[in-house]
Amino acid sequence: MRFTRPAAEVSIDIPLVRALLLDQHPDLADLPLTQVDEGWDNAVFRLGDELAIRLPRRSATAALMENEQRWLPQLAPRLPLPVPAPVRLGRPGSGFPWPWVIVRWFPGMASCTAPPFDLRAAAIALGGFLRALHQPAPADAPRSPWRSIPLDARTVRLHEHLDQLHDTVNRERILALWDRLVVTPRWSGPPMWIHGDLHPANLLIDHGTLSAVIDFGDMSSGDPATDFAVMWMLLPSEHRQTLFAAAGRNRSNPADEQMWHRARGWALSIGVAVVALGQHGNPLAEVGKKTIACALAGGPE
Repeated sequence: MRFTRPAAEVSIDIPLVRALLLDQHPDLADLPLTQVDEGWDNAVFRLGDELAIRLPRRSATAALMENEQRWLPQLAPRLPLPVPAPVRLGRPGSGFPWPWVIVRWFPGMASCTAPPFDLRAAAIALGGFLRALHQPAPADAPRSPWRSIPLDARTVRLHEHLDQLHDTVNRERILALWDRLVVTPRWSGPPMWIHGDLHPANLLIDHGTLSAVIDFGDMSSGDPATDFAVMWMLLPSEHRQTLFAAAGRNRSNPADEQMWHRARGWALSIGVAVVALGQHGNPLAEVGKKTIACALAGGPE
């Protein structure tokens, strides 16, 4: 099984990006420009010392970037960690068919590559970030077919991923835990803002400290438990409660205890999905395996 990301629908290179800058932001066009990443959804270039450019690789993700351009400027001022709110907006041009964006360049490395020095401090910082983010979303906020759904709507997809994995993972243990968690009552509160894709590759660490939260392409309204899945992706068991409390949650509250169980279910489901994407070349495959192990460990919690 080999990991392959979706093919880019357009060729994105330095000459194209330079042409877009010359046409739309000529005051920035002479800055040094280097390509730093081409991910699942976007190509990323560094522009000078302070800026970065993100361009969608596919039409399906162009709409996600439009969501970021519209909503992140409204959310960013209330968030306690830096996020990639637009500095400049780009429009289609020079043969490129979709909107694109210029954002601040954030130093650091993904937490899956460079874990934080102090996990408790990282748990507190990320919990505070989620407390600020998880506020009621307006009626016209984006809704994701993958993240805005209730936990039990993931069951079919979970079975499909397990069928792909055969004996690569412990199907019996995963389904036994899933069956316990999936019956947890659904979120009964208003749809809340969620990051939607909060995993260690979207958390930047600079000098050992959590420094920024990136990649809001899946930002949407839904159940906050979706984001709390990060507790099993990033933290050992002794620090999960620290994050939960820093986010303003208390497991002695029945609704918050239910959220904890749904979050564990989301972690299990996402971990299986990531591993099912392929184990060779997928930079998140090890995160997926670790997440499954952490979700399975510890009994009922």
